[in-house]
Amino acid sequence: MTDFIIKIENLGKTYDNEGTQTKALENVSFELKEGEFLSIMGPSGSGKSTLMQILGMLDRPTEGRYFFDGRDTFKFEDDELAEIRNKKIGFVFQSFNLLPRTSVFENVELPLLYDRKSDGKNREKVIRALKNVDMEHREKYLSNQLSGGEKQRVAIARALVNNPNVVFADEPTGNLDSKAGLQVMKILQKLNDEGKTIILVTHETYTAEHAKRIIYMKDGRIIADDKIKNRRIADGTEKILK
Repeated sequence: MTDFIIKIENLGKTYDNEGTQTKALENVSFELKEGEFLSIMGPSGSGKSTLMQILGMLDRPTEGRYFFDGRDTFKFEDDELAEIRNKKIGFVFQSFNLLPRTSVFENVELPLLYDRKSDGKNREKVIRALKNVDMEHREKYLSNQLSGGEKQRVAIARALVNNPNVVFADEPTGNLDSKAGLQVMKILQKLNDEGKTIILVTHETYTAEHAKRIIYMKDGRIIADDKIKNRRIADGTEKILK
């Protein structure tokens, strides 16, 4: 069994809009070990969001190969991709994507309701996920009664509820003030310290430096892949990584 949770080779994505072809990704290759914390950086239009869509199996590449946990995703049928997205991948989005006028508990429970092999432990799993983000005391609140930072913490709990292999965070601090943004990064760092693989998409250097490795993208290509030497810690300190 490979120790790479993600491996992509010469990945490409071309969009066809009424005969006009636009390359969003071209010849992208890298490997990610289980337990890494990776930031993907780049300006608008660099391809970073398209790459995350493909890595999160929300879209398929037009070229290249993508191996997830040692398996070639090209061979997956749509229903198998959906099951992997639900069981092995967690998503956190800039806009939270919570259901309004629905309780915190129900929002976090949502991925469990798609599981056809429920073990009857939904409440236990939801409360555990909420405790991970210090939001168990808000379980009965409606999502539209929460602050932006609290909404993002609930969104992280929802991403964690199925105990996924990888958590994808797409601009998770983009709609938050600096204090709430640091709280979110502290949670992501804690999850990574506990062994979760984290992939963060951001355009902010300060946020990206909370990871352990940064991939820089431009015009659909990777232009740099650097390990971070002085990692930012969300409590305001820095840590030198070997």
